[in-house]
Amino acid sequence: MRENESIQGPIIQPWRIFIVVGLVLVIFGYYVFKLFNYQIVQGANFLAQANDNRTLEISLPTQRGIIYDRNGYVLARNIATYNITVTPANLPEDEGARQNIYRELAKVIGMPPSSGTDAEEAATIFKECDNDLGILQIVYIAETNWPYQPTAIKCGVDQTTAMIVRQKAEDWPGVEVEIVNVRDYPTGSLTAEIIGFLGPIPAQREEEFRALGFIPGRDKVGYAGIEDYLQDTLAGKNGQRVVEIDVAGQEIRDLQPPEATVPGNNVKLTIDTRLQQVAETALIEEMQYWNNRKPDLALSSGVVLAMDPNSGEILAMVSYPSYENNRMTRFIPTYYYEQLQRDAHLPLLNKAISGEYPPGSVFKMATALGILNEDVVDPEYQVEDPGEIRILEKYSENDPGKYRRYVCYDENGHGMVDYLKGVMLSCDVYFYKVGGGYEDEVKKGLGIWRIGEYARALGYGTITGVELNGETDGLIPDPTWKRRIIGESWSTGDTYISTIGQGYVLSTPMQVLMSFVTLANNGKLLVPHLIKQIRDSEGNSLYEAQPEVRWDITVDPVITLYDENNFATEEKISVEPWVIQKAKEGMRLVVTEGTSSKYMEGFAIPSAGKTGTAEYCDDIARKKNRCDFGSWPAHAWYAGYAPYDNPEIVVIAFVYNGNEGSSVAAPIVRKVMDAYFQFKAMDTSAGSSGQ
Repeated sequence: MRENESIQGPIIQPWRIFIVVGLVLVIFGYYVFKLFNYQIVQGANFLAQANDNRTLEISLPTQRGIIYDRNGYVLARNIATYNITVTPANLPEDEGARQNIYRELAKVIGMPPSSGTDAEEAATIFKECDNDLGILQIVYIAETNWPYQPTAIKCGVDQTTAMIVRQKAEDWPGVEVEIVNVRDYPTGSLTAEIIGFLGPIPAQREEEFRALGFIPGRDKVGYAGIEDYLQDTLAGKNGQRVVEIDVAGQEIRDLQPPEATVPGNNVKLTIDTRLQQVAETALIEEMQYWNNRKPDLALSSGVVLAMDPNSGEILAMVSYPSYENNRMTRFIPTYYYEQLQRDAHLPLLNKAISGEYPPGSVFKMATALGILNEDVVDPEYQVEDPGEIRILEKYSENDPGKYRRYVCYDENGHGMVDYLKGVMLSCDVYFYKVGGGYEDEVKKGLGIWRIGEYARALGYGTITGVELNGETDGLIPDPTWKRRIIGESWSTGDTYISTIGQGYVLSTPMQVLMSFVTLANNGKLLVPHLIKQIRDSEGNSLYEAQPEVRWDITVDPVITLYDENNFATEEKISVEPWVIQKAKEGMRLVVTEGTSSKYMEGFAIPSAGKTGTAEYCDDIARKKNRCDFGSWPAHAWYAGYAPYDNPEIVVIAFVYNGNEGSSVAAPIVRKVMDAYFQFKAMDTSAGSSGQ
């Protein structure tokens, strides 16, 4: 028996068999579970990933809409530019042949074959068209990440260079010329404040633009002006291809029909480029003239606006200094952008709609309406202007006060002054007395609350609605505002100084323009328009601007009545038509006999207007130590319209630190109005000849 047992060998224990079988079952069960999980539970996810790996969505860039002026002159367009690209997969496999292509190509396009930068560092700084890498480094990055996609190594080359590269296509496989569109602004800085410029999609808005089909890093969006305001209208819609690719990224076939691009819509503005040029030239030449006469003025900033008062169409909008938007077409140069931001006169700011300045005497027309409409005085009533008056400055009824001098710009005074003479000569003392009251002469002046009502009725202190982003609303101060913002009580002097558009009063040049448009229109306050027409790429009309009246102050009850204690009542009134007519008569006298008569003399078209000199003390003046009480520097304003009986154009000129509206700003307005009527005669003659 022992011998037989030794022949059979050791007997396997049953527990060992159970362990082996158990392990096999566990392993088999694990793989069954994983297979079930992959194919059933997560099958849809993995299928989607597989499809993603073999599917590529290619965005097809669209054409941005063109911007024209009112006469069809192009203000913004797309022009072809040439990029030199390399597709690594199409380059020769032989390294020597590749290096030869790099050397020859580098000579033609003016960049180094290799920059000596190592691969890791090159990958961190790589950016198409905007880096200092050599051809070798760029190809290495592209070959590692997207070998079948063309990568731009040099952008914006001239046509001659592009043709040379294209002719070498057989000798340089993998090197190609890519034609892309960039934005071009034929009028450049002349209309930059209106048109704006394009820039890369901001990081904080990437998700928003991706949802609209735009590609960050490639597509550009509006950053200012009409390019910004009409971004959705001008941009159009990108097309799309969905293609199948292999593991190396090479296209195999389209998986679905391509989605065509939708070009952006074309926009016609109300601007007349000819008048825009005249307005800018007139402003610059006038500043140069006074800088030569008085170098200490150093005039370098201003605004000119012109509008058709019948339609609200803006004919010219000059904000000077401006910037060169053509320097932003391919990318925004950091050094140039920083230079613009450091400039104290803020070239990037459209001062016509966003600059807030004391309006000075042009604001007096708001007071002029109020004193007649509220029966503070009648037009024939005379007050004495001895050149200065003394006002008891008080901050409350119980305040004993302190006397303060308020002077007229003419220290000799204007003698006895009635309404028309007060407007004609812009007599400060007259407006002090009727605006704030003065002893027995004018027992109760118009007062700050009612001044604010008439100012707002003319468009001050509110957004005008012009089709540009960034418009500010100015400031019409009152006691509530001063307590809340400054933490002080309103003083008697605050009312007097506000009467003539000084103190805390601020307005934009656009608001000043609209106030005079309202007067020229016999009370109709319009919404200003820059956009005249929008058409799609096939010429179909999508929008035609129509005159839009915000209100008619002679019809609509826009003036809140205040009781004798200066509390607002629930009653509202309009402005009597005769009051506006009387104001217009005063502005006509400004031109014929008053403060602008010297500079408007000989102008063939009857016109009306108002001069303005506004003292100021801002950061620029403080840095130059010019904010000495009683001798502050001053801005120059002039607003005018013509013809007087049937206005066709309203023009305002503002010159920062211009000192005197009549001598500095009025000549600018005259030149613009003169050019307008000359262009009108030319256009009429050309139209007649065409018929």
